[in-house]
Amino acid sequence: MRAARFALASFLTPLALSLSAPSIAQDGAPTAPPAPVPAAAAAPMPKPKLILAISIDQFSADLFAQYREHFTGGFTRLLGGAVYPQGFQSHAATETCPGHSTLLTGVHPARTGIIANNWYDARIGREVYCAEDERDPASSAKRPVVSNWHLKAPTLGDLMKRADPASRNVAVSAKDRAAVMMSGHTADAAYWWLDNGFTSFKDRQLSAAAQAQNVATAKLIDAGAPALPAPAWCGKVDRAVPVKDFTIGTFRFPMKPGDYKTFNRTPRVDAATGELAVRLVDEMSLGKGTAPDLLSVSFSATDYVGHAYGTEGVEMCIQLAQLDQTLGKLFAALDQRGIDYVAVLSADHGGIDAPERLQVDGYATAQRIDPALTAEELSKTIAQDTRIKPRTKQLLYGAGASGDIWFEPGLSASQQRKVTAALIKRLSAHPQIAAVYDAKALAKVPVPQGNPQDWTIEQRTRASFDPQRSGQVLMMTQRGVVPGDPNPSYTTTHGSPWDYDRRVPMLFWRKGVLGFEQPRPVETVDIAPTLAALIGLSEPAGTWDGQCLDIDGSAADTCR
Repeated sequence: MRAARFALASFLTPLALSLSAPSIAQDGAPTAPPAPVPAAAAAPMPKPKLILAISIDQFSADLFAQYREHFTGGFTRLLGGAVYPQGFQSHAATETCPGHSTLLTGVHPARTGIIANNWYDARIGREVYCAEDERDPASSAKRPVVSNWHLKAPTLGDLMKRADPASRNVAVSAKDRAAVMMSGHTADAAYWWLDNGFTSFKDRQLSAAAQAQNVATAKLIDAGAPALPAPAWCGKVDRAVPVKDFTIGTFRFPMKPGDYKTFNRTPRVDAATGELAVRLVDEMSLGKGTAPDLLSVSFSATDYVGHAYGTEGVEMCIQLAQLDQTLGKLFAALDQRGIDYVAVLSADHGGIDAPERLQVDGYATAQRIDPALTAEELSKTIAQDTRIKPRTKQLLYGAGASGDIWFEPGLSASQQRKVTAALIKRLSAHPQIAAVYDAKALAKVPVPQGNPQDWTIEQRTRASFDPQRSGQVLMMTQRGVVPGDPNPSYTTTHGSPWDYDRRVPMLFWRKGVLGFEQPRPVETVDIAPTLAALIGLSEPAGTWDGQCLDIDGSAADTCR
């Protein structure tokens, strides 16, 4: 029974006892208690007309806990709903594409097929992008043709349209992969930021709403803008920290006129995303039709800010304060239009701060990854160990971070065994490596069940393993190891199997629903079956990896 139910029961118990206790007659003799009055059955809430599914890229449970007391805008509303502070992107591949693929499919990356942002495809001799159609001759690694065809599982929007074609499935984000993975295969509209405006799939024209948003955003960028204010509560994180030959921790996002290049690394891109979402609500009359609609909005700036400046500086503090106001405006716009909507907010993954600041703050073991673990350097080492010369540029691809290592094409079975053995031996002996797995052995591991907080590293890795796309060897770095060589636009990242990358908040809100907070661990794959239950969408057993969460807050369970 949920906390909300307990609170209601505690409130009613004294009243119930007073009604059932024997009354005393004037002569002092007890009289028979009155007949109990049956409680009136609570009328079920009508099904919502609009599902608003929000993702905040790189919004860890740690950031949520750190800043929740300071929110005054949209987050405040969500905090009045069903709050699950211990949500999990349960898998090891904690990147944007895999994480977004779980949010509305209800299944882990092992079933969505989205095992990373990129994976090596030996058939074409290069890495492919998770939201790319590399079959298209116009597609390239630098300029992929954006597509949904890599996604193996249907999204909630796909299932809603299958049940009733009148449902609309709409997505908007600053990132193409976020919009594609949340909308799936049947998007009525999907937009993302590219270069100097919002765009869509190559065979679609921009709608009037998207064109209007591009005009408004271009006007803002062309004019430039002053630095953004830092709330008083940002003071404790407002300090310069040196990283190589530059510093982080004090930037306030002033915008030079015409600076389209860095626009997506500021809170302003989230504001533009929210504005476009509202324009699409009006243009498509979302939430006003005969069938429920789905609007997916992925806010990307938290991720861009986190990568560029880390998670513990004034930059992130300003970003979350601005996002709080952006969310508030989005909710207010839906309220003004009289739409009955349910909102859910979660994230695709978490993140870790720059190791230079972590070390200053006492995290002594935080460190940059050893360059010897990059694919280029490992290729040289393993070629020497095995005496196998690469036929192409290098022997190995991937590596350099937690995740997959692919072999160059053309190796014989004997050579593959040699490379696998040599690679596992080398990596297992390295102090920055926590675990190494042979893909053939990992494929035999059962798909994990139960509490995601208790999963082993092997189970977490299995949850994002696809035998068709994953590497021949998978390596997991130790806690606190940060991949990459820092520069002024990149200081830290995510992608590890550790909980700072896996744990994310999950918040549900609907007008009239009782609020509660449930600390038990839940999973992002629980979101889709929960929302499906709210709109009465029934799917066969096995559709979801997750379970329905009872977030209704009324006397009737959501998950009937």
